[in-house]
Amino acid sequence: MARDRKKPSRPDRSNRPDRPDRSDRSNRPDRPDRPDRPDRPDRPDRPDRSDRSNRSDRPDRPDRPSRPNRPSRPNKGNFKGPRKRREPPKEPGLERLNKVIANSGVCSRREADKLIEAGLVRVNGKVIVEMGFKVKPGDQVKYQSKVLTGEKKVFIIMNKPKDHITTVSDTHDRKTVMHIVERMCKERVYPVGRLDRNTTGLLLFTNDGDMAKRLTHPSYGVRKIYHAQLDKNVAAKDMQAIRNGVRLDDGKAEVDVVDYVGDRKNKRMVGLELHSGKNRIIRRIFEHLGYKVMGLDRIGYAGLTKKDIPRGRCRYLNQKEIGLLKMGHGK
Repeated sequence: MARDRKKPSRPDRSNRPDRPDRSDRSNRPDRPDRPDRPDRPDRPDRPDRSDRSNRSDRPDRPDRPSRPNRPSRPNKGNFKGPRKRREPPKEPGLERLNKVIANSGVCSRREADKLIEAGLVRVNGKVIVEMGFKVKPGDQVKYQSKVLTGEKKVFIIMNKPKDHITTVSDTHDRKTVMHIVERMCKERVYPVGRLDRNTTGLLLFTNDGDMAKRLTHPSYGVRKIYHAQLDKNVAAKDMQAIRNGVRLDDGKAEVDVVDYVGDRKNKRMVGLELHSGKNRIIRRIFEHLGYKVMGLDRIGYAGLTKKDIPRGRCRYLNQKEIGLLKMGHGK
């Protein structure tokens, strides 16, 4: 147990003399007067430095040698990196060899690269194995002793039936949309975009790769129109929620137009217009709101409709329809 330590007692300060009150300075002893400071002699007025014309007392300075021109420094705030090296202008009419082969309908561009690498393609009688080789108009391209010519660009629309997948080939031997289009089309065409296996309606095919790329790129905002059949009536508040945008796992799902189909009496049939290309976007919107999509049919795509095309059939677009399609999507 620690011992109690006694604090030392403070000294008694009661006998100290009182300190003078410093606030009252009247009792201070008189201090001797300070001697007056001597007067300073008058100084001459300083010259006005703003007027340098009268400074004739200084010798002339020699002219400074001119500095060589320095390269201008880039503005750090707007500096965009080193300038790109200018490429030589492209010669008009040149086209990649793999694209020429693909446009002839032999195979895709990727498969064409394999044919070139294997030495199976000749240009003007010479075997070409160089990747990226370009041909000029008038060059003769041969594959297996057959002269390749550019294939005519065609566009086909199909009214896709249910239980068909949108792919060129399937390893599981399932029904594909190509089984239908190959019955009437000799050209090698590809589907533009895709529809789910259980989604029906308009599907476009073409062998024009540049146009297909434009139609599927999000920046062009291709319009798509669907009719969705739900398992129960869709409430008005949920219709408004779709108009405002539904927040899904991969972001906000936006729809341009949504309304009940026809006379609006059947609350289970909903029409939607959108330009989003997200996978299964319509089904996921309704599943998020507690509905099940019983049927989904695409009735419009890029200004085209499936009018007068029976389910499971297809037809060629005429020149007027092709012109409108290209005019509306930047080509």
